[in-house]
This record gives sequence, C-alpha cells and structure tokens, in this order.
Amino acid sequence: MKDICPVCEKIVGLKHVKEKETFNIRGENIEIDVDYFKCLECDGEFEDPKSENDPIEDAYIKYRKQNCMMQPYEIRDLRKRYGLTQIELSNLLGWGGATLSRYENGALQDQAHDNLLQLINSPQGMLRLVEKNGACLVPDKRELLKRELSVMADDSCSFSDMFKQRYGNYSPDIYSGFLELTFNKFFEVVKFFTMNGEYKTKLLKLLFYSDFKHYKEHSVAITGARYAHADHGPVPDNYEHYLATLIHDQKAIEVREVDFINYVGEKMFSTIQPNLNVFSEGELLTLALVRDAFKDFTATEMRSFSHKEKGYQDTSGGDLISFGYSDYLQI
Repeated sequence: MKDICPVCEKIVGLKHVKEKETFNIRGENIEIDVDYFKCLECDGEFEDPKSENDPIEDAYIKYRKQNCMMQPYEIRDLRKRYGLTQIELSNLLGWGGATLSRYENGALQDQAHDNLLQLINSPQGMLRLVEKNGACLVPDKRELLKRELSVMADDSCSFSDMFKQRYGNYSPDIYSGFLELTFNKFFEVVKFFTMNGEYKTKLLKLLFYSDFKHYKEHSVAITGARYAHADHGPVPDNYEHYLATLIHDQKAIEVREVDFINYVGEKMFSTIQPNLNVFSEGELLTLALVRDAFKDFTATEMRSFSHKEKGYQDTSGGDLISFGYSDYLQI
C-alpha cells in the first residue's frame, strides 16, 4: 500500500507489521500484540493514526487481569451501582479529587487502592465505609445509601434490587400512568427539553405535563415515572437521582450558572442529542405540544401555572399525584 510517511513526509510504499512487544509493568514483563507501519524508503516506523488501540493501555489491562485487579469499567460500574459521583466516592475513600477519575479513565491503580476498591465491591464493605466516613455525604443521600446497603447486605438481593429501591420499586399502576418505569425514555425526554437549555424548576414541570398530557390523550404515560407534590409544584418522584445520573454518570447534562440581579440560577443543557427513535409518533407529538405550549413561560410562571392543577391542589407535601387527575389538566 502507498500513503504518506510522517517520518520522511513522502508518498511511499508502506508495510503493515504485526509483532509482539514486551512492556515492563511494575517489574512484570507483559507481552502484547502490536501493529504498526514501516516505510519502505526511509525505514521509519509509526503507528496507524486510524487505530484506536493503545499498546500501553492493553498492557495495563492484561496486567490487571493477571493480578486480579479491577478494570476501569468495573470501577465505574461499582460507583454507579451505589449512585455516587466521582467526588462523593473519592471523599468516602479519602482519596484526592483526581485519583478516582484517573483510574476510571485507564490509569493503573496501585495495589493498596485496588484492595480498597475490592473491599467496597460488596455491599457489606461499602456499608462499613459509609458508616465510618459518611459525614462527607449530604445527610439525605447518606441515610438513603445506608438503607439501601443494609438491604443489599442480604445475599438474596441484587444490585438491580438496589436500583429499583433507589428509583422506585413499583408495578405499573395509576401513579405511574400504568407503565413500568423506563429509564431510557425518561432520560431522553430530559435531553429533549434541555437541548437549548432549561432551568430545573421548569424542566421538572415539563416532564410532569408530558407524561400527564399523554396519559390524558392515550390512557398511558410516556416514561412510567411517578410524580409527587413539592413546594414548587409537581415533580418526578426521586428526581434528584435521575438528574445526578444524567449529570455525573452519563455526562449527558451540563449545568451552567446564570447570573441574575439578586441570585445565581442553574440552567441545564444536554451535551448529547436525544435519541428520538425510542419514542412513538404519538409520544413525539405530545413532547412537541408541551414544549410549544410553555415555550414563552419563565420558570416562575411555570411554577404558578402548575400550582393550579387539581392534582396538585388535592395533594400535599410528598404525596404522589394520581394520573386520574389528567382529566383536569389545563392543557
């Protein structure tokens, strides 16, 4: 084959070479398959610029496997199982702010850190850590995590059980719009409404109106989320966990501060385009209708409008709002 050699900067013949290379990782020789190109004119050697393989990264992966250490994806999965951000877990472990992030992105952890990660890979070990260092977490999240871990300490439970407890362990009923909670759709709806930026207060109301409007027209909700009575209007139950997942775990939402005269507000922007293929044509029409109906509303106006909903007025703090109230929806 012919291409440009970055060594002699000429269009020349290139030879694709595959061979084994040995890397010394912490005193161990790790043999990895590598491939590269060799210029037939200047004998220069260079990696394929189109290749996504990193020999050093491959060597780290093999080293971890041979030494029974956790891989980066396993460390990320561990943190996400517990619903923690990188900062929260780093604080619990007593590590520097960048340490966990480096491990999750491929840096080779030291043995002492890996031992600690292996320890908290069990609910029992994580529970002991939270009980010891949990003061670094906000009280509500600390107590929720302790309750979940106490349940998880029973070997008959799985991590999927913990996720159900965190986000809502319920069967389809009148409080979920007779639909099982569909995380994927809920997250895509959030991305849909934050494509051009949206304030959290208004976003939570848009989610409420989308599910309730669709139920009003089609007798079934879009996401299966439950909604509760909060001081600032109807909101998805446990919405803090949903948003934390999108912001900290999936990196799908970016929060930016907006300066006002007397305070600083937070506006949310989706960093990933929503996958609209997960929605039916009717669901997309509902989302567009809700978006257009409230496009000129401020967050304050949205809050005031939602306070007039019968489902909100007939409930009080923390109560779930039945989808039966969709008959009285103002839109």
